[in-house]
Amino acid sequence: MSTDVRTSAPAGAPSSPVVTWLLTLVTFGIYWLVWYYKVNKQVKAIDPTIEVNPGMAVVAITLGSFLIVPPFVSIVKTGSRIAQAQRAAGVTSDCSGVVGLLLGFVLGLTPLYYQSKLNTVWADRA
Repeated sequence: MSTDVRTSAPAGAPSSPVVTWLLTLVTFGIYWLVWYYKVNKQVKAIDPTIEVNPGMAVVAITLGSFLIVPPFVSIVKTGSRIAQAQRAAGVTSDCSGVVGLLLGFVLGLTPLYYQSKLNTVWADRA
């Protein structure tokens, strides 16, 4: 049994995955932190049942300088949250946290992948 938790207005808007990725590279990762916070905040707004503290998600990412596990867990969980937001929006839930993590090791493509998956939510709400 599924309940429709869609909100009446979008919590965000489509963004270019390529621009998101390029801004991450050009700013040496600073934009990644801002974008990561916004994405986690947006998925919570899409589906209030998604459990996330956007600030703690960013803290987990920044801990990568000191600890290895928290950033990996946060990246995988964010992918799961995007998939949950896709389900809440009624679109195909095809975002994978593991794929997002692995793409991070390939030219830092995680933001490009996650933004393209999140855009499916916005396209459905337009």
